[in-house]
Amino acid sequence: MATHKFTIRQTVYLQATRFNRDASRGAYAVTRQLPERDGQFEYQIKSLSEPHERVVKESDLSAD
Repeated sequence: MATHKFTIRQTVYLQATRFNRDASRGAYAVTRQLPERDGQFEYQIKSLSEPHERVVKESDLSAD
């Protein structure tokens, strides 16, 4: 069974895609692990420089 790659409160970095090109660059914290959708896990993440949270696919995140 597949498991999430990132843990809650882990610092991650959002990779630029055409869907999030206006997103704040830099570190984000994982606030929630979400279920698998379209073959990959999703996460709710929060940047200190933005007032809102984002939902992103696991492939859009990196640990460094």
